[in-house]
Amino acid sequence: MQRGANRFPIRGKRRAASTMTTLNGDLNAPPSEHQHVLNACREHDVRFVRLWFTDLLGQLKSVAITIDELPSALEKGVEFDGASIEGFARHDESDMVALPDPDTFVVLPWRPQQHRVARMICDIHRRNGEPFEGDPRRVLRRQLESAQQRGYTFYVAPQIEYFYFRAPDDPSPLDSGGYFDLSPLDTATDLRRETVLTLEEMGIGVESSHHEAAPSQHEIDLRYTDALTMADQVMTTRLVVKEVAIKQGVHATFMPKPLNGVNGSGMHVYLSLWDHEQNLFYEAGGGLSEIARSFLAGLLAYTPQFTLITNQWSNSYKRLAPGTEAPVYLTWSHANQSDLVRIPEYDPADSDSTRLEYRGADSATNPYLAFSAFLAAGLRGIDEGLAPPPAAEDNVFELTQAQRAARDILEMPTTQGRAIEAFSKSDLMRNVLGEYVWSTVLQNKRLEWDEYRSQVTDYELRRYLAVL
Repeated sequence: MQRGANRFPIRGKRRAASTMTTLNGDLNAPPSEHQHVLNACREHDVRFVRLWFTDLLGQLKSVAITIDELPSALEKGVEFDGASIEGFARHDESDMVALPDPDTFVVLPWRPQQHRVARMICDIHRRNGEPFEGDPRRVLRRQLESAQQRGYTFYVAPQIEYFYFRAPDDPSPLDSGGYFDLSPLDTATDLRRETVLTLEEMGIGVESSHHEAAPSQHEIDLRYTDALTMADQVMTTRLVVKEVAIKQGVHATFMPKPLNGVNGSGMHVYLSLWDHEQNLFYEAGGGLSEIARSFLAGLLAYTPQFTLITNQWSNSYKRLAPGTEAPVYLTWSHANQSDLVRIPEYDPADSDSTRLEYRGADSATNPYLAFSAFLAAGLRGIDEGLAPPPAAEDNVFELTQAQRAARDILEMPTTQGRAIEAFSKSDLMRNVLGEYVWSTVLQNKRLEWDEYRSQVTDYELRRYLAVL
């Protein structure tokens, strides 16, 4: 929840990290992207390459190949069995092809320095070469291509919150620190430092990092870039956080609400829409442009329909509760830290810094699908000429239910069941995600909700067993 961070977008061609160094050839005639990767592997003694991809639930998957297989993988991809991967199993075909994106090549800093390991992020295809409709990365690519046809580039910058615990089966905090605390209360300073250095070595820009509000809760803020690059970076960041924690003998988790009585982990995202070098959200003299206001109105109007994407787990809805700085109502403001959308302060003379902050997503969301939903909802708001309601500069949680009703303040879905119902009726989400992804997500989340509702919890046993 860093105030005022992530101000300036990084514009230009998507690039891999600095490890992609050309070894030979005419500088005026750089090698192809494939040869660039092969050259970098030779330079850095890379012997293994991990091909990463993401399933529909936002879980990172990997296929490892040796360097001898890399030329073929770059040209043809690598086949894998998708039958046991959520969202990748098809009724008539389980074989999929992972096709690596050369722009995402980077050496993994935490692996051995001899016979090193690199990674590339993949797009998933069918065996006939067609893009697989169940690939979350393809969903985002399709939305960005649609926006690009209209002259828009979508930039995002997330603030990723998470917890450190003693072990995966022991949610004991490492410290009792609070927001922006220093040592000795913040005992994970070195963990964050190593994480940030690792990310920067991989070419991922970090704006800042700090201790968050809850005990043992932390935040890393990534620097603005285009939405596809950022989705790749979010997936990488979550893995790096966990890898660094494991190396130090602790457990990092992006579970939205792991502890009672304290804040959960959100992923607040700064959003802006650009036309070449111009920030379309900027209004000369201050304020938001008409495009920005319609984009904002689209986010507010369609949030109920995509809440199941930005808060996909049953546990996610334990975070969306009053008193935890997480949003509950479909409101916006300039100052209130609990509204769904906030307009951060900025210099009216600085057009680059005008942006919206969407606060409704948690840190366990699938970033490819979440960014797709943000863009689609905002563009729908522009297309429909929507106008946002008056800003809710006072604390909406302190209003009575009647006062909120009088001001037409509506509530977000606050249970997974309500989110499923809104998602199931959404033509927007069906169109944005495609029939395959929309129906698969709906089926998976209905099963999760039914399983969750049938559980007998410790709370129920303590509350009812002795008295009923």
